[in-house]
Amino acid sequence: MHIVMPIFQDANGLAIKFFIQKDITQEIQAELCEVVASLGGRVEAKVPRQGYVLVQPGTAEEERLRLCWMAQDRPQRHFVPYTYVEACKIAGMQLKQIFVENGLPVKMHIHPSIANINARTTLSQRIMHSGGDPTSSPQSAKIILADPNTEVFQHLVKTYQGIPDKHVESYLWVKKCVEKGSIVYTPLIYKNPGGRRPGEERTPFSEDDEQRLCEWIAAKIPYKQTGGRTGNRLYQQLCEMIADPEYAWVSRHTWQSWRERYKKNAVRLDTMIAQIVDQKKPAPGEQGQYGYVRQDEEKNKRPRKKRAKPAEQNLHKQEMIVGGINGNGAEVPVIVFEASPVDSGPSTSRTFVRYSPAEEELEDGEDSEEWPVRIGNEPPPNWGKRAASEESEARNSRKRMKSNDADSIQILLDPGVHLIDRTLQEIATEYRFTLEEVKEFYDQCGEMERTKIRFQKMRQILLSIGES
Repeated sequence: MHIVMPIFQDANGLAIKFFIQKDITQEIQAELCEVVASLGGRVEAKVPRQGYVLVQPGTAEEERLRLCWMAQDRPQRHFVPYTYVEACKIAGMQLKQIFVENGLPVKMHIHPSIANINARTTLSQRIMHSGGDPTSSPQSAKIILADPNTEVFQHLVKTYQGIPDKHVESYLWVKKCVEKGSIVYTPLIYKNPGGRRPGEERTPFSEDDEQRLCEWIAAKIPYKQTGGRTGNRLYQQLCEMIADPEYAWVSRHTWQSWRERYKKNAVRLDTMIAQIVDQKKPAPGEQGQYGYVRQDEEKNKRPRKKRAKPAEQNLHKQEMIVGGINGNGAEVPVIVFEASPVDSGPSTSRTFVRYSPAEEELEDGEDSEEWPVRIGNEPPPNWGKRAASEESEARNSRKRMKSNDADSIQILLDPGVHLIDRTLQEIATEYRFTLEEVKEFYDQCGEMERTKIRFQKMRQILLSIGES
């Protein structure tokens, strides 16, 4: 029957000795004494020659104890955080002090690439529980721990790989070492820098190699004046044929070697290629020759035509009026109606945008028709005449203007007033709203036709409310 030994007993069954830093709180000291005793250990009043000194990291007393009692002639005396006892209890085993060399802790640096604060804390405690010092700087540390999933990791490897006794490891490396019970650095592998090894002979070119090379070039580039015989792709394609049993011979050399063989012996090999071409007499551009590709299908070109400009953006399907135009809820009740096409008739406003018919691009050979112009006292051309309906509607709109509205008349007659302001004033006068209300809505929507339709509907709604 296998007998389970207590954690804090050595191979001879003797209790492992512990010393607790004196300025640690009494509650923690009492708990440590109880746990150590339950695991087979013993707490001493003096620093033991062999055993563990439980300290509180980062305190002045911990630094004093290390200066006084840490020595290379006492390699069996270990300084660990007082949490070491609980960590051994959780692990179910005594954690070995593997990060110790010559009786001193191995200096380590936790790189900022390990950004998670909880991961940094756990990693630091695991290092200290195994005898290491995780508080060293990058310059003094023997081991730099970083996140291998970041770009800076490879930069660190390249920076320190040439420095003796300096190692860059992943943060997972600490856990692997603890599980193995010893320090095992990531091994270095030999990377061939290129070139032949001393004493290694190059595969010589045979006559068959040259003959086959000439046959390949004669099939792909039969005529030298087309160019391409010294390019890389021709010989890369040759080596890509290695899967074909008929081209098994290409494996004797690399594509660079095949290319260099032709390049250095071009005069002699060109003669051999010309003899092969004279026998087969291929026509330039035959299928399979290097550099020739299938011509793209012809596409019928159609003249591009400009899309017709939309006369106006579609109005919203639903129009909602809440309160007055200026947001005063007491003036007009809430009204919701479906937007319907409104035949506003000929425009009574001087619209500032002229929408022309759909424009089309001139076809080749088609001449554009010149616009007629007025000469002398002759009547204006048709395109310059105003429609009769527009003339009558304009007169009617001026008749509806109030006689005492001097400011409105001044705005309409003043040539210095902008065309947009003049058009807004016409809408306000025609549908009997204030100019400020019309301007406010126009500033929100930016569309003159929509503004006009809006206030036309508002006046219709107000009239219907008055009649009811």
